[in-house]
Amino acid sequence: MKLNKQNLSQLERSIALPGYNPQSTTQGIAHIGVGGFHRAHQAFYTDALMNSGEGLDWSICGIGLRPEDRGVRDALAGQDYLYTLYELGDTPDTETRIIASISGMLLAEDDIQTVIDKLASPQIRIVSLTITEGGYCIDDSNGQFMTHLPQIQHDLAYPDAPRTVFGLLCAALAKRRAAGTPAFTVMSCDNLPHNGAVARKALLAFAAQGNPDLHDWIAEQVSFPNAMVDRITPMTSTSHRLKLADEKGIDDAWPVVCEPFVQWVLEDKFVDGRPAWEKVGVQFTHDVTPYEEMKIKLLNGSHLALTYLGALRGYRFVHETMNDPLFVAYIRAYMDLDVTPQLASVPGIDLEGYKDTLIERFSNQAIADQLERVCSDGSSKFPKFTVPTINQLILDHGNLERASLVVAAWALYLQGSEGENGVAYKIVDPRADFCKALVADDVLIVQRLLDVEEIFGTAIPRSAEFVAAFEKNLNSLKQLGVSKTLENLLAKTA
Repeated sequence: MKLNKQNLSQLERSIALPGYNPQSTTQGIAHIGVGGFHRAHQAFYTDALMNSGEGLDWSICGIGLRPEDRGVRDALAGQDYLYTLYELGDTPDTETRIIASISGMLLAEDDIQTVIDKLASPQIRIVSLTITEGGYCIDDSNGQFMTHLPQIQHDLAYPDAPRTVFGLLCAALAKRRAAGTPAFTVMSCDNLPHNGAVARKALLAFAAQGNPDLHDWIAEQVSFPNAMVDRITPMTSTSHRLKLADEKGIDDAWPVVCEPFVQWVLEDKFVDGRPAWEKVGVQFTHDVTPYEEMKIKLLNGSHLALTYLGALRGYRFVHETMNDPLFVAYIRAYMDLDVTPQLASVPGIDLEGYKDTLIERFSNQAIADQLERVCSDGSSKFPKFTVPTINQLILDHGNLERASLVVAAWALYLQGSEGENGVAYKIVDPRADFCKALVADDVLIVQRLLDVEEIFGTAIPRSAEFVAAFEKNLNSLKQLGVSKTLENLLAKTA
C-alpha cells in the first residue's frame, strides 16, 4: 500500500496513525537537516504531542541546504509528507507509527529567498539543527570558528544569497530585527558536547564578521538551549524498506528505522515559547551537562571503541561485534574502568543500569545498525567522543591501553579497505583523503597522526605513555589481528 493521506485508513490495524488532521496544524518550527535522526527523535516527540491534542501550532517545516536534500524532499512530498517510524528490536513491544509532524520542506537550491522568508516569519519560533558534528565549522584544536572556509567567505560576501546554516540564520534574523519580529530560539539536536553553546559561538562569530550590530542583537535576543539527544537510528536500507513492505504492507519511499529506546534531555531556555514536550517524555533541566557527559563518553565513545575494531575484524553491523564475547568484555572494561570514574553523578540515572542498557542496545539484532554509519566522520567524532576521555586518563595517570586501542584501530582502518575476512569497507569522512595521508607512511604514522592538533589536541602527542601504548596496540593489530589483541589486553584486566 503506497503511503499517502488517501491510503491511511486502509493500513492494517497494528499501525499507529496520526490522531490529528495534519492540515489543521501550523508551522512553528523550521528544521535544518532533515535526516533519519531528526525524524526518529524531534519529529517523533512533536508528533506524540500532537497526538495528545496539543502542539498543533508546532508543525515542522524542513529546510534543505545541500543538493542531496532534494531526494529527501521528493520522497516526503510524494507521500504527503507522511513517513513511517519503524521500530526494530529484540522484544515484542516495538511500534510502527505513521508520523505527520513534518508538514513541508523547502530547498535553498530552488529559492533561497523563500527559505529566508520562512525563517523570518513570526510563526517560526524555533529553528532546530541536525547538521552533524562537523557542520558547526569549529576548529577543535582551539575552539575558534573557521571563518576562512570558502563557504563562510561566500556568505560574508553575499549575505542575501547564503549557502551555509550561519549565513541563512543571520539573513533571517536580520530580516526579523528590521521588521520588529521577535527572535527565534536556535535549538541544536546534534550529538556534540554543549551543542547549544557551540551553535551560539558559531553564529555569533559569523555575525561579528558581517554585521556587528546584528551580532549584539543576536547575543541579547536569541537563546541556544543545550540538549542531550539519544536514539540509535541506522541508515535506512533497501532491506529495511522491503521488510516494512513485507511485514506491514507499507510502501514508503523513505521510512526511518530506529531502536525502541529514545531520550531527550533539554535545557528550558526558549525565547518565544516551545511545545509542551515534557508531556511526552522529554526531560527539561537547567543544566544538561551531566547527562551529555554520560551519553557522549559512554554511548558515543563506546560506539567508536567498537566500530573500527569491528570493521577490521570483518564485521558489518554493530550487533555482530556484540555477538563476539571479546568485544563485549572489552567495551564493558572501557566503560567501567576508563569512563565511569570520570563521570559526575547524573540526577535520576543509575550509571550501572545505564551501561547495562547500552550493552542491550548495541546488541539489538533487529535494527542492523551499520558499522559504516558509526565509522563515518571519525575526524570530527574523535575530538568530541574519545579525546576528552583520553586527556583525563593522562591527567590522572590512568591505564591507557584500552583507550589507545581505539585510536590504533582507527589508524589501521584508515590504511586499509577491507577487514580480516575480506569484507570491504568504505572510509566515509569529509576529510578522508587528508586522514588517509596521515597514515600512509608506517614510519611516520605516530608523528603525522597524533600531531594533528584539531583532532587530538596537545596532551596526547606529548604523553610518552600514550604514544607507547598506541604503538604497541597498532603493532599488535597488524601482527596478531583483532581477536588476539583483545585477548591479550583483557588478560591484563582480569
